[in-house]
This record gives sequence, structure tokens and C-alpha cells, in this order.
Amino acid sequence: MSVQRQHDREFVRTFFTTPTAVEGEDDSSKMLRRAVQLRGIEAPDVWVPDNEDATAPSMRDEGAQNIIDVISDHGADFPGEIHPRVVWHRESPSTRYQSFQRMLEIADPENGAVEHIDGFVIPEVGDIDDWKKADEFITIVENEHGLEEGSLAMSVIVESGEAELALGDLRDEMGKPANNLERMFLLVDGEVDYTKDMRAMTPTGELPSWPELRHNTSRGASANGLIAVDGPYDDIRDVEGYHERMTENQAKGMLGIWSLTPGQVEEANTSPLPPKTGSWLLDVDGRDVELEEEDGRYVYDGEDVELEAIGDDRYRLRLGGDERELDGDELEEELLDVTDYIPSMTDIVDSMEEFEAAKEAGRGAIAMEQSGTLLIDGVEVTISKDRMWDEATYQAAQTPITLFQDVYENRPDQHEDLEEMYGEEIVERAMIVG
Repeated sequence: MSVQRQHDREFVRTFFTTPTAVEGEDDSSKMLRRAVQLRGIEAPDVWVPDNEDATAPSMRDEGAQNIIDVISDHGADFPGEIHPRVVWHRESPSTRYQSFQRMLEIADPENGAVEHIDGFVIPEVGDIDDWKKADEFITIVENEHGLEEGSLAMSVIVESGEAELALGDLRDEMGKPANNLERMFLLVDGEVDYTKDMRAMTPTGELPSWPELRHNTSRGASANGLIAVDGPYDDIRDVEGYHERMTENQAKGMLGIWSLTPGQVEEANTSPLPPKTGSWLLDVDGRDVELEEEDGRYVYDGEDVELEAIGDDRYRLRLGGDERELDGDELEEELLDVTDYIPSMTDIVDSMEEFEAAKEAGRGAIAMEQSGTLLIDGVEVTISKDRMWDEATYQAAQTPITLFQDVYENRPDQHEDLEEMYGEEIVERAMIVG
């Protein structure tokens, strides 16, 4: 069965949750009103007014009303999609009924909010039958209010073993006449509740990283034409750790991540985009060190690698605990083994354009040269290697460009930021290539 996307966005970088009602404030909706004003690189692709975990149970009725008030007033101008999160629980019929009642109220056209709402986020789901219950409730809401069936998307938070196993059943269920699961949009990991459900422990009490869950969610999204999003990274000051998490996820095809602050939104919005400038990485004892560019050379400034010219085309290289004497060719080969290049937006576009021209001329594969000059302890070494590009290489390189095109088409409020980042000329070329 071929699964077709039922939604406009092909990529979602940011899933930003906001409490719907704050206790003890003159205006309990103040955080919603602040979030709905976000624009540009600080505004998420998906904004989630969170009427579940982020909002106290005693405030959720008021939170639902705040969702209606804020979105009806300001939703038309919000640049991303809006998907409120409601309560749900696979083992609690009364909780599911609360969800149904609140979705009915929020989606009532007379309240003025639903025209700006793209869907609902359902947490604490269980097996595939539970997913279908949520889908049925949304279908009833649509019919009750005269909305087109499937017009409200459904995203689920995978935070139990049951829900993870349901990922394997989803492909067989989507498209059956008995349900509207084609409305599915995002698969979001919820590692905190997943840890609780799995009864997992760590010596420090910190969450396990759950790489298997993230892989399974990304695979489930790929198999069903959906989008995978990682769960929250709650150490909001640890920017480096947030970046490491996103880099790991991107290698799994999970290009979106939960964001808890506008600062995290900005980091997550830019992380999967191609870098403005290329850079070389040097592997030093299993640790990647990014080399600083100075006047067209990439400079290593550290003590773990030493390089000395000791004669005509002779060098002494100490890398970690290993010291060797090498000629120029051997030195280049050694450095090629311990370096990697991160291509820039311009590099990717140039390579894709070159391959397209070669393909137009009837060539199925071409060699692309990658070269750079490294500077270590004052000694310059130019390294270069050829990489064969064929159609498969081209398709793999196209993913970051396709993501950029999706962002540019769907987020006109970020055009100025993107053109400032890359320059108008490369943006124009990136929107055409591929």
C-alpha cells in the first residue's frame, strides 16, 4: 500500500509547547499570548498550546477557554501551524471523554478558533485500537461542527511500550474505510513517560537516551508518510547538549525536536539547515575538532596533534600517542583518514548543479573533488580527495535542500533571516536546484 501525505508540511523542525493557563496570574493566558506573537526564526513550525502536562489539572478548563480566546484573536497571523495538546490516556475512559468534550468546544466554529487550528496532539496513546479511538473522536468533532472529514490532523506522543509497538501496525491500518487515520501528521517521542512506562532506572536518575525508540519512531514516520519529532530536552541551558541530540537525531532521519523556550526554537530551526560556510573536522582521539578558518586555511589550535617539517618532503606527525615520520604523500593520506568535511549550502548547491548538468549531458556518474589547506603548528598541508556522485548520491544530498525549500515555501516570515544567512543569490539557486 502506498501511503500519501495528507498534510502540507514535509518537514517540521520545531514542536514548541506552551502552558495554556498559569495559576496566580491576573491574565492566566499570558504565556499563550506571548507565544502567539513569535515571528521569524524564533517562531516554531508547530506551536502546541499544551493543555496536558504543562498545565495544572485544576486549570485545564480555563486553559481550553484560553486556547479559544487567544487563537481566535491572533491565530490568523501566527506563521506556523497550531496543534493544541489535549488530555488522553489509554487506560482511562473518563480522561478520553474529557478530551472529547474539550476538542468539541475548541473546534466549535462559533468560537472563532478552529479556522486557525491545524489539528490536535494526543498524548499517552496505547495500542493501535487506542489511536483509532482518538481518530474517531476527531471525526465526530468534525461532523458535529460541519467540518470536512480529515481537516483536523492528529499527532500522537509515543510514550509507552504499547504505543511503540503500534508503530508497526500503523501501515496496515491507514487507508482502511473504517477509520480516518490518514489524518496522522506527527509522531512525537515522549521519553519521560516512556521511561516511567518501561520502569527504567539509571544510577544518576537521568533519563536514558532511548536511541531505539527514536529510531523506531523515525522508521514508523518514514513508512507512513509522517514526520518524526524527538521529545523535550529539559536542560534548557545546555545548548551544546541540545545540538548533540539534534545531530544524533538527524542521522536517524528525525529532523524535528521538541522545544521548551524560544531560544531552543531558534536553535532547532537552524540546526537541520545546511551551514552557511563549510568546515573541516579533525578526529583527535575519537573526538571531532572543528578547525577554524583563517585566510582560506583551516587551522588546528590544540596540543593533541603536532606536525613538524624535518627535511625535504619529510614530516614528523604526532597524533594522539602515535608518532610517525612521513613523506608528503603519506602525510596527506594520513590526514585524509582523520578528517571530514562538512559542506556548506553553496557546496551542496554547486555539486547538485554540476551533477544535473552532467546528467543532462548523458553522464551517469562524475567525480567531485573536495580539497582544503590545513595549518598545523605552522605547517601547511593541502589535502584533496575525489567522491563519486551518482543518482543515489544526488538524492541523498538533496534532503537538506528539500528541507530548505519546504521551510522557505511555508515560512515567508523567515525569508529575511534566510537571505541574511546565505545571501539572496544562493537562496534563489537553492530554490531551483533539484
